[in-house]
Amino acid sequence: MMLRDWGFAAPGTARVGRVWDSLHSLQTLLPKLPLNGVPTMVMGPTHAMSGAALWLAGSAVADIAFGIDQSSAELVVGTIVAAGAALYPDIDCAGKVTENKGGSTVARSFGVASLFVAECVERLCYWFYLLTKSKKDKKRKNGHRTFTHTAVHAALVGTGTGFLAAQFGKPAVIAILFVLTGLAVRGLLAETVEKKGWVVTTGVALAASYGMYRFLPEGRDYWILGLAMGIGCFIHILGDMITKMGSPLFFPIPIQGRRWRDIGLPNKIALRAGGKEENRILLPVLTVLVVIGMLYNVPEVQHLIFDTSTGQGAAE
Repeated sequence: MMLRDWGFAAPGTARVGRVWDSLHSLQTLLPKLPLNGVPTMVMGPTHAMSGAALWLAGSAVADIAFGIDQSSAELVVGTIVAAGAALYPDIDCAGKVTENKGGSTVARSFGVASLFVAECVERLCYWFYLLTKSKKDKKRKNGHRTFTHTAVHAALVGTGTGFLAAQFGKPAVIAILFVLTGLAVRGLLAETVEKKGWVVTTGVALAASYGMYRFLPEGRDYWILGLAMGIGCFIHILGDMITKMGSPLFFPIPIQGRRWRDIGLPNKIALRAGGKEENRILLPVLTVLVVIGMLYNVPEVQHLIFDTSTGQGAAE
């Protein structure tokens, strides 16, 4: 979908000229990066499912080991946030803004708007890489898999999200949910959304965030959203580390003289993004884990598993 599909006239007319020119002006002001050939990440569904699976597993452990209980609404919100956050680091993979093409799954979530944000983030990350790289760090042509793929960034964005949710309460929660629900929908329902366009993502995100806002209990600061955000970002990095490209997890700690040392599996056993191993093994396994996690965290299922008082009474 291009700008004219939003109701604007074709490029070059007076009606859209200023907007069009401003987009191209940004590309001249910022470092020129090759937008053609930017790899489209095909691990979106796997990333989103891994975030959801980890949050559900963590919630079960927190309940059993530490007695940290969540309402059904809070559990759903945390799972959505973790799934969306598990896609978020790829906001540094831009496409062609003015043509609404290319880019990562997250960059295409909200059409031209998210592609424009991804364009800005990628170039800022590229700038940051150029400013901080050591002599031994490799040359790059873009900012993908740089700062947003580090543990430092995951900690910062998780802390920032938690602070906003705790400080401003539900208004901040609904804004956070809108964005991350859109990312989660784009990742988990990739093929459906690909056919229908960004309008579906935006509509579902609005409906879900408003619904959760109505159902969430009052009197809580929702700092736990920050934890879900940080965990989601971190699991994304781990997911990229099992591919051949890896991720600079430990930046800025120098490893072998390189601040941006990519950490990953050896090429012989590393997965190829979108390959058979991901689609036939990893994604189905994660899907099963999510279903088990959802069922396990339902109060009725927990009662069935752990509450044996009825059986003991009958025996007596």
